[in-house]
Amino acid sequence: MTRARLMLAWLVRAVVITILLWTAITQRDVPGWAVVAAPVGLAIAAGAAWGFFRTTLEHRLWPSLGILAVLLVLAGLAQTIGFLGPAVVLWCGCAVTALERLPLIAAVPATGVSLAAFTLANDDSWISTTAVAVGLCLSGYVLRLDAEARGSAQRLLVQERAARKAEAESAALAERSRIAREIHDVLAHSLSAQLVHLEAARLLIERGAGRDQILERVVAARGMARDGLDETRHALSALRGDLTPLEDFLRELVASSGGATLTVEGERRPLSAEASQAVRRVAQEALTNVRKHAPGAKAALRLEYRPGEVALEIRDSGASRPRDELTVSGAGYGLLGMRERAELLGGSLEAGPYEEGFVVSLKVPV
Repeated sequence: MTRARLMLAWLVRAVVITILLWTAITQRDVPGWAVVAAPVGLAIAAGAAWGFFRTTLEHRLWPSLGILAVLLVLAGLAQTIGFLGPAVVLWCGCAVTALERLPLIAAVPATGVSLAAFTLANDDSWISTTAVAVGLCLSGYVLRLDAEARGSAQRLLVQERAARKAEAESAALAERSRIAREIHDVLAHSLSAQLVHLEAARLLIERGAGRDQILERVVAARGMARDGLDETRHALSALRGDLTPLEDFLRELVASSGGATLTVEGERRPLSAEASQAVRRVAQEALTNVRKHAPGAKAALRLEYRPGEVALEIRDSGASRPRDELTVSGAGYGLLGMRERAELLGGSLEAGPYEEGFVVSLKVPV
């Protein structure tokens, strides 16, 4: 309930209590003890009214009906003693609040009893009494509709907050999955390659191999570690949203690879962080595979901006050794991870031999 509604509710209650007190004090032709006992009866009525509001708020039907019956009995006692004004106020209040706060199956009989008592006690003409009764019913029903509307708005607000919380949790889970995927793509391949070289160096030491052979393996592991560190930095930059432009990154990658070329086609446009990172990782993995499995081969990268998607193709000019290690179902460990990344973005990745060498093709929607 807003502050304005709360203040209005308390104002109405204060006005009703004031009317009851005033009519009780100014009432004539009542015993003296009744005037003294009037504040006690008013206090009981106020406590019962407060209890009625609490029980209806907690949706406790039978206690609410019991308290309403107490209020009707107090109104009947007030009329018997001679306090007709307070009795009328109680009857009318019970009729309106019952129709506003009770379920219809209980509100209609309770309102009927209250209005019947009011009609019997009222000395006005039947037209005036009927008009007042109809007005009370309309007031109670309007208040009921307002309460239902406020309740619906409150429920919608709760549902909206729950939906926002679920959306935030889903976004957090998606971000965690993205971080985990980046860590896997960057470190798993690099560390596994380092482990292979270090294990080979250990075996060479155990067999008493020459210094040059051992040094070659250690240097290779060192190069893998350096490459993994560079890729980790790029991944952290992507997670922070601090990415260099995609074309600049590919040019730097091609320049560091040696013997590779880059062609960019189509209308340039910015990509999402996920699509941009997928293109970068596939280019890195493909060039790494070319260096590892096709020494001396020249790689050609073609980045094409198409309607609704971006495509990257990497071709090499041919390997100097058999290509069994690079088959899609074979040791292409990194490319399989890139295929999963592309599929998560709604794209695709294809890799396989062609007449001259090996080709990797990535398509990502944008």
